[in-house]
Formats: sequence, C-alpha cells, structure tokens
Amino acid sequence: MALRIWGCVGVVAVCLLGASVWAAPPQDPAVAALAKEVATQGWVCYGARAESGSWDLFLMRPDGSQKRNITNTPDFEEAAPRFSPDGTRLLYRRLPKGATINHDRWGFQGELVISNADGSSPVAQGGEGDLSWASWSADGKQVSCLTKKSIDIVDLATRQVVRQLPRQGVYQQLYWSLDGKWFCGVANHQGASWTVVRLNADTGECNSARDYQNCTPDWHPDSKHIILSSRPAGQPGDKGQGYTQLWMVSADGVEQQLIYGQDGSHIYGGMVSPDGKYILFTRSVKDGNGSENAGAEICIMRASDAPSIGGASPDLRKVHPNTKDGPVLPLDTGWEPYWTYANPGAK
Repeated sequence: MALRIWGCVGVVAVCLLGASVWAAPPQDPAVAALAKEVATQGWVCYGARAESGSWDLFLMRPDGSQKRNITNTPDFEEAAPRFSPDGTRLLYRRLPKGATINHDRWGFQGELVISNADGSSPVAQGGEGDLSWASWSADGKQVSCLTKKSIDIVDLATRQVVRQLPRQGVYQQLYWSLDGKWFCGVANHQGASWTVVRLNADTGECNSARDYQNCTPDWHPDSKHIILSSRPAGQPGDKGQGYTQLWMVSADGVEQQLIYGQDGSHIYGGMVSPDGKYILFTRSVKDGNGSENAGAEICIMRASDAPSIGGASPDLRKVHPNTKDGPVLPLDTGWEPYWTYANPGAK
C-alpha cells in the first residue's frame, strides 16, 4: 500500500493491488475558511528536509500551496531564514553537510549567507561562526550580532563593526525590532536564566519582559510586544517539566497573554504576520522543536482567536478556562518559519 498526502487540503491517494482510489477526507470548515483567508497573504520561508536528506530552504503560500525548494544544496545544511524588512533579501545560516542544527545554539553555527528573497545569488558574509545571531536593521543596511562580549552593529556594505553595546546577559536569539529602537533576546537577567529581555538599541538599558523558562522571542510588527515560547512553573506534563506554550507580552513586561498551548505538544518558532493578524508557529510532541531531526508541524492561527488551546488538554484548561479555541491550520513539516507579504515566490 502506498500513501501520500498532498498539501494542506489533505487529498489522499491510496494505491492497492494496482488500483488507485482518490479520497479527500473531510476538513473542518473553520480550518478550510482560514486556509482560504490566508492563501494569498504573502509567502512563508522555512527550513525542511529535502529529498536528498539535507536541510534546504523552502517557500510556500500560507495555506501550504505552491511549495518549492529555493536552495536545493545537498552539500550544505541551511536553516533559519529571515526576510529583510522590505522583503527583497533573505539571510540564513549555512552549515557543512551532515552538521546537526542545535536548537539552542544554531545562531553560532555555520556561516551567514544573504541572498535574494527567492534564494538566488547567495553570498556568504563571513566564515564559520562569524556574524552570529545576525538580525536585520530597519533599513536593511546593517545587522546586529551577538558575541561573547557585546552586541555588535555591523555595516553590510563594509562588513565593519560600526557600534557596540553591552550584552546585558543575552546569550542567544537576539532580534532587532522593526522600528530600530529595541532588541530582544534570551538572557541571564537578575540572577535568572531563560529570561526574555528588551534592550534599548541606543543606550543598552535592559528590562525583563518575561521571567522563568522562556525562549525563541521575536517582535510583533508594532515593536511594542514580543511573542515568545514559555514553560510556566507548576504545570504538569512531559515528565514533570510541563509543555512549552506560545505567549505574547508587552516589551515592558506588564502585559502577559497566552496565545496557544496544547497538552502533549511543545510550541516554538512563534512569529506574527506582517499585518499583525495571524500567528505562525511550530508544534511538536518532542521538546526542542526538531531541528536535530526533521523539524515540526508548521501551523497558522488568527491573532484574534487568542488565547486558544488545542485538543482536550485538561491540565492546561484548568489554568486557562476561558479560551476562544479558534481554528489552527497545519502546513508542512519544518523549522524556524518566517513570513513576508512581499512576493519572493514570483517567477
């Protein structure tokens, strides 16, 4: 028996003893409506396993259609794409063939590559480990990078460090806000590790946005809120460690809201669509989100449906009894998806 699933619409072909039977299993009408709603809303770029077995970068529409491999390099492993603010370029990490992508330290691995948004004309910006955790400036002319001693601002034209800021305990996942005024990152802050902090991009002044067991922060398009993964204390599951949930917090730490959680799943890779209307994330039964293997399920939900809880999730519903539980659209399997409303997928 051969079984293959095509795209997000769930069309299944079953071939048995030479006979083919095609069937489209029923799809939740609310999920189908969400897929139709986002189908033409730009493109999602993400890392995934290619037919060769290596990690390549792929583009797809936000409903999972028009998927294509844009790097197709079996001699390298590529990961963590991020579009420039204007959507014309792409930066990512390129690792040697066979390298394992570490879900915590990937920003220190491989070399930084910048290409056109469709993956064409890739150019390495340095050697192994250079320009670590690179993140675009608002105008796309600079990148911020994280070193063991400082946050470095690097001019891409000259590849020179033009400014430095104190690291303030940040040790991974440093990202620049779209208004250019702030950084967020994961830090050792005031004696606590795995704290998401906000830093002033001019002065380096630092404040906590969310304490205790947090990671993978990224900026809301308004540059006032941060989406992040969090494992709150005291919640059961996964050998007593709890499951990772997706949260939105104000950058000053005052506002704290659950976006999505599900007992039995770890939620990472959160990103807000460029217009702030949708949430992109990955969902995995295993912690770490799959970069060391084949990735996790990429999903989309409406921001207006937050907070939502997936599945029965009795433990999580005890903590959050009032949720909207809107539709969640599952897409491909991959890692670190990133969304643009520009058109890099156009031929």
